[in-house]
Amino acid sequence: MISGFIVKKLKMASIFSTTGRRLAVTTCSCPPLTVTQIKDIKKDGYQAIQFAYGHRHRQKNAVSAKLSHFKLKITPKGFIEFKPISDKLPQIASSVAIDSVFSVGVKITVTGVTKGHGFAGVIKRHGFHRQPGRGESDRGRAPGAIGAQTPGRVIKGKKMPGHYGVIQKTIKNLKIIAIDTDKNMISLAGPLPGHFNSWLILSSQK
Repeated sequence: MISGFIVKKLKMASIFSTTGRRLAVTTCSCPPLTVTQIKDIKKDGYQAIQFAYGHRHRQKNAVSAKLSHFKLKITPKGFIEFKPISDKLPQIASSVAIDSVFSVGVKITVTGVTKGHGFAGVIKRHGFHRQPGRGESDRGRAPGAIGAQTPGRVIKGKKMPGHYGVIQKTIKNLKIIAIDTDKNMISLAGPLPGHFNSWLILSSQK
């Protein structure tokens, strides 16, 4: 039906497969998405299906400007678009569940924003090694020389200390371990980017 889905990251857990192997999984909440708009090539210049996800508890925080093009009594956290992969399009105000998009055992791509670690040095940020000590007390975790004789300046893009994290990261070939349609939960193999309650975009493998 559509090329992806958006879920909310929860916590990691351990489950056992049918062969007795222990698997580390990340559980995510995947409530059904509400269709808010269907865009076509003639009117919008491209084809996509717009969905509302999440829920804002306070009405004044709702994105009322984006709610003007449809009349639904919802206060979503945001909107997201996915490309349709079939000719059968859903109706506006209908809901799309996770089991109609993905199935157990399928490998998908997950995109999210990583955790923020504040200001970090080169060892934590880039994986540098410590410098060999010869009596110095404050050079162990330093980056070392950063300049160059030619061109006589610090080259742009040099790995330096700075803000670490809060970047978009994509992980491919993650397997769907389980889908619970009653509790609207999905379990994905391995760790996922982002903090607790962050939103992740699941998309089909290309």
